[in-house]
Amino acid sequence: MSMPLYQLKAEFFKTLGHPVRIRVLELLSLREHAVSELLPEIGVEAASLSQQLAVLRKANLVLARREGSTVYYRLTSPRVAELLRVARGILSGVLEGQAELLADLRAAGRR
Repeated sequence: MSMPLYQLKAEFFKTLGHPVRIRVLELLSLREHAVSELLPEIGVEAASLSQQLAVLRKANLVLARREGSTVYYRLTSPRVAELLRVARGILSGVLEGQAELLADLRAAGRR
């Protein structure tokens, strides 16, 4: 029996539920990167980055290719970058709403 779509979606979003993975995807949405380029940008130990890249590979969000001793990563689809842009837009709207609420609360406190 196959898994319902909502469960698959939940598993997908769990995969995205780590700040290092999100940062990796953000960087890869710009261009392909070597692991050595990702390390200073993300600021974690090599072993931790390797573990997070493995999770993203397993979820088919990134592809790896080897050139000599260098491993390069890229997104499997431009739709991953699109998803990140949509998430940014949603968060911007949420934060704008919170800023308005905070301004209203401050104004009410001065009355």
